[in-house]
Amino acid sequence: MKTLRKNKFLRRALALLLVCMISFTACTSEEQKEPGQIEENRSGIKIGMSFDSFIIERWRRDCDVFVSKIKEYDSNADVMVQNANGDIETQKSQIRYLIEKKVDVLVIVCIDSESLNDVCYEAKTAGIPIIAYDRLIKNSNVDLYISFDNEMVGTLMGNALVEEGLPNRKVLMLSGPNEDNNVSMVESGFRNVMQQHGVMITDCVHAAGWKAEISAEYVNQHLTDLSDVDAIMCGNDNIATTIIRTLAEARMAGKIKIVGQDADLEACQRIVEGTQVMTVYKPVEKLAQAAAEYAIQLAEKKPLTDVTNTIFDGTYDVPYFYLEPIAVTKDNIDETIIDSGFHLKEDVYLNVRED
Repeated sequence: MKTLRKNKFLRRALALLLVCMISFTACTSEEQKEPGQIEENRSGIKIGMSFDSFIIERWRRDCDVFVSKIKEYDSNADVMVQNANGDIETQKSQIRYLIEKKVDVLVIVCIDSESLNDVCYEAKTAGIPIIAYDRLIKNSNVDLYISFDNEMVGTLMGNALVEEGLPNRKVLMLSGPNEDNNVSMVESGFRNVMQQHGVMITDCVHAAGWKAEISAEYVNQHLTDLSDVDAIMCGNDNIATTIIRTLAEARMAGKIKIVGQDADLEACQRIVEGTQVMTVYKPVEKLAQAAAEYAIQLAEKKPLTDVTNTIFDGTYDVPYFYLEPIAVTKDNIDETIIDSGFHLKEDVYLNVRED
């Protein structure tokens, strides 16, 4: 009986000794890891993206390309995308949420260029750099504003209409919201061309929240006033789509020349069909990829490369990187839109019969 108890005691002692040896080995192994090895096992960079909304067709494309580029660089990266659905208070709340999540960088497509300086200040106080994507955020001293040459967008629109001919020298402008700083820049370029060629702008209407139905309502109420208007400058292709449908319902389709921007698929289809003069193609893939690269540089506290321009935000001169837009007409749509892979040829020419 005593021998049995002694054997049990020895077995328990050996088991205890084995557990201690395993624990000691594990602790020693963790302590001997190089600091770099421990860092590599942690999650990657964290980026917060706040979008105005996804009403405009191109924003989803921008988002997808941006996220893909970030993941290509860091497979462990966490890109937190927020959609404010056009509501400024929602956007502020979502940005504050991203600040609380301690993101490494904020990328913002603002709804109102004048209303985010308070949350931008909160982000910068928290040490979070900010990229104003495609739309300038005023009085906020962002770390980078990345966009296209928006005044050139308006210039291209104006030139396209002049080249098509404006016999009555009358044009209507149906722009986006005043809160979008790009709108004033596009209008400036367009107005300059109209002034140079002695063309009268009969009216300028701003669609709040980029809601195309506001522009359509205006056209419906002023159909008689459009009898001698040569053309309509639409703030984007979504507005152009709605206006062309409205004119078609009034049996005025094809009588008024239309231009827009963003190279939406429907706009490209109308260009080859002959019902829209031109659209402005902004290679958003290049913009989104560049923004992703700059976001990574800011997240890693590196200086921004190839950013040599600045733009005045109302208070500060902020770093400014821009790409050139491209006018798209039926003469160059294949090389600009199709060859670049922006839209497929079969989609663009869907409604055009081959001879």
